[in-house]
Amino acid sequence: MGRLFGTDGVRGVANEKLTCELATQIGRAAAMALSGGSRRRPVFAIGSDTRISSDMLAMSLTAGLCSIGADVLMLGVVPTPAVAFLVGKYKADAGIMVSASHNSAEFNGIKIFSGDGYKLPDELEERIEAIVLDKVQTPVLAPGDDIGKVTYKTGAVKDYIDHLKSTVAFSLEGLEIAIDCANGSASTTARKLFEDLGAKCHILFDEPDGVNINRDCGSTHIEALTKYVVDNGLDAGVAFDGDADRCLCIDEKGNLVDGDFIMAICALDMKKRGKLYRDTVVGTIMTNLGFVKFCEQNDLRFIATKVGDRFVLEEMLLEEYMLGGEQSGHVIFRDFATTGDGQLTAIQLLSLVRREGKKLSELAGVMTHYPQVMINVIVSPDGKVNFYTDPAIKSAIEEAKKLLGKDGRIVVRVSGTEPLIRVMTEGLDMQLIEKVAADVADVIKKQLAQ
Repeated sequence: MGRLFGTDGVRGVANEKLTCELATQIGRAAAMALSGGSRRRPVFAIGSDTRISSDMLAMSLTAGLCSIGADVLMLGVVPTPAVAFLVGKYKADAGIMVSASHNSAEFNGIKIFSGDGYKLPDELEERIEAIVLDKVQTPVLAPGDDIGKVTYKTGAVKDYIDHLKSTVAFSLEGLEIAIDCANGSASTTARKLFEDLGAKCHILFDEPDGVNINRDCGSTHIEALTKYVVDNGLDAGVAFDGDADRCLCIDEKGNLVDGDFIMAICALDMKKRGKLYRDTVVGTIMTNLGFVKFCEQNDLRFIATKVGDRFVLEEMLLEEYMLGGEQSGHVIFRDFATTGDGQLTAIQLLSLVRREGKKLSELAGVMTHYPQVMINVIVSPDGKVNFYTDPAIKSAIEEAKKLLGKDGRIVVRVSGTEPLIRVMTEGLDMQLIEKVAADVADVIKKQLAQ
């Protein structure tokens, strides 16, 4: 993994690292890699979020694809999981989402899905990288009458919303909720979806202007939603990120219900209904210790993977598990989706709230959250590489493990999408985990910071 594609596609500052030229090259290489040398014309579905650079990059990808002879279905502004769903519905060979997810507006990204709606396999990503970076194959431009065509799928949003509505048996009637769209992709879908399901909705941050995506809103800035829910006496709040593939919730008391809580609530319900294969839930090494304890107390099996919904999904597919996700709000319901879907997660949870006739805070009481401290250290690209071999950092982490003991832990990892090294500590003693995290972060700053 890695010269172009990180754990979540190609990512970088638009017009700086992620340029029109690079997007065009990726489009050409994707068409070449997906066609496999056949004469059949491949079809790509392209969606994007609301960033000012998304149209530019989507058009550049389209130019590259069409120049090789691939056809393009333009979906417009849609959530990332909509692309994953619609690529199958429209029988396309692949889907491309232009988005940098929860990152700020200056970033953008390119994520490619295969024809079955799953993220592109490593070998195909490596093939695209080899074509773009190593020039292992020269693009053969299509002659005039074979240039690809572009079709605008004006019904894409409706088709996706109809799919989501089909996944719940109980309406949301009687619930009054606030929905934070992060000035992103959910701005095109959330109001109709939740109102069609019967909820009384307060829609927040649904006026994208190209540069306000994720700015002081959405799942990475939950404070405004929390205040709104409490001040207005609502049943719940729901926050998405820029491309709506993750979801965090706020209960009626203003408490955060993150991905771990959502998985705990849904896992118990799925187990009770015989829908949780092998009574197993897949998470990551960053999943809260409280969730691990919850699983032990409820005869559930927990499997931890590396951080990233990609790795969670790989484990789920390997053994046919049906529920998995991350604390950040990427939750995968394999009964209904091939990737994390924030709006799907929200309606599954809220439908369960209605069916059980309980408050969200009561349902979330099945799990106790262990305090966590997270510190992000900005490092250079070389710093991300040198992290793995730096002796001072290794020594600091080992010392931290000793201090935290059996009731705590530390996880230090390189971000797959940002120039960061993340330090997470967890345990029962808040003062201790704060000090340990700060000490390790200081060592990393001294050794690797830009």
